[in-house]
Amino acid sequence: MAQALRLAALGLNTTTPNPRVGCVLAHGDRVVGEGWHRRAGEPHAEVHALAQAGEDARGATAYVTLEPCSHHGRTPPCADALIAAGVRRVIAAMVDPNPLVAGQGLARLRAAGIDAQEGLLEADARELNIGFVSRMTRGRPWVRLKAAATLDGKTALSNGVSQWITGEAARVDGHRWRARACAILSGIGTVRSDDPQLTVRAVPCERQPLRVVVDPRLDLSPTARVLDGIPVLVACATADAARARTLEARGAEILELPHEMGRVDLAALLRELGRRGINELHGEAGRSLNGAMLDAGCVDELLLYVAPILVGDTAQGLLRLPEMTDLSQAHRLRFHDLRVVGHDLRILARLQPSD
Repeated sequence: MAQALRLAALGLNTTTPNPRVGCVLAHGDRVVGEGWHRRAGEPHAEVHALAQAGEDARGATAYVTLEPCSHHGRTPPCADALIAAGVRRVIAAMVDPNPLVAGQGLARLRAAGIDAQEGLLEADARELNIGFVSRMTRGRPWVRLKAAATLDGKTALSNGVSQWITGEAARVDGHRWRARACAILSGIGTVRSDDPQLTVRAVPCERQPLRVVVDPRLDLSPTARVLDGIPVLVACATADAARARTLEARGAEILELPHEMGRVDLAALLRELGRRGINELHGEAGRSLNGAMLDAGCVDELLLYVAPILVGDTAQGLLRLPEMTDLSQAHRLRFHDLRVVGHDLRILARLQPSD
C-alpha cells in the first residue's frame, strides 16, 4: 500500500478534478503490476496495473489507495475490471467519499466473491486527497492560504515593499504548492500593488491552475498581467456592465456574488468553485482578504514561510481581523508540519474547529 501511495503521488499536479490514486497488484511479495491515475478522462490506476500484470492478475491481491469506482463516468467501472481479471483480494486504503461510489465498489467486489477490505494506511490516503475529500463531503475545496512573513509576523514594509522577504528556496517551494492546487486565489489589492501572474513558473507543470480574483467593485485593470493567457474568474459584489464587458474582452469570466456591505460572498464563492470541480484552492492574498477569509470560516490551513528577519511594528501584518477583547476569541491552529526550506522556516498549520 505504501508503494501504491507513492504511485498515486505521481499524479499530484495532474489528476484534477479526479482524486490521486495508485494501485499495486501482487502475489505475496511479488509485484506483478503497478499503475497510477494520470489525468481525468484517462484510464484509472487499476486499469494500468491490470494491463501491466496481464494473466498474472488472476489470483492476485490488489492494493489500491481509493475504493475502486463502481459507476460509469468518463471511463468504465474499475470494480468490474478487477472482477473480470480474476483478482482474489482487494485492499483499499479508504472508501471513496464520492456519493456515486461510497462503498458500492467494495460491495460489488464482495458480491462477486472477492475478499474486499478497506482501512490500510487510510490517514495517508486521505491526506493525499484532502481536497477531493473536502469537495465530496463539504461541497467546497480545501482552502490553503500561503504567505511569506518575517519573524515578527510582517508581510511587507509600511510602503508595501515585500520582495523578497524569503529566499529563493522558499519561493520555489511555494510554486510546488501552486502546482498541486486546482485554483489560485488572490484579491484586488494584491493584484493592483504587485501585478502578479499567479501562475506556476518555478517548477515543471503540465497545466496551469485556474486563477481567481476577488474584486468587489470590478477595479481590475484590463492591462493586469493576471489577464494574460489562460482565463481568469473574477468574483465581484456588483457587476458594472461597462467594466464587465472590458474584462470579458480580455478573457475574464465575471461572477457576481454580492454579500453585505458591498463585499463578495466568500462562502458562496467556495461553493461555486466546488461545483466547478476545484479540489484544492491556494490563496496568495494580502492582509484584508486573508483576514476576511479567516473570519468567514473559509480557511482550512495556513502555509507560512517565516524568514529570520525583523522589520518592526510599523510594517504590514499578516491578517486584518476585528479587534478581540479576550483570547477565547482567537483563531486556534494546530501545527501539522514544520521544516526548514533554505534559510526559512515553513509552517503548515491547520485551523482547529471551534467548540
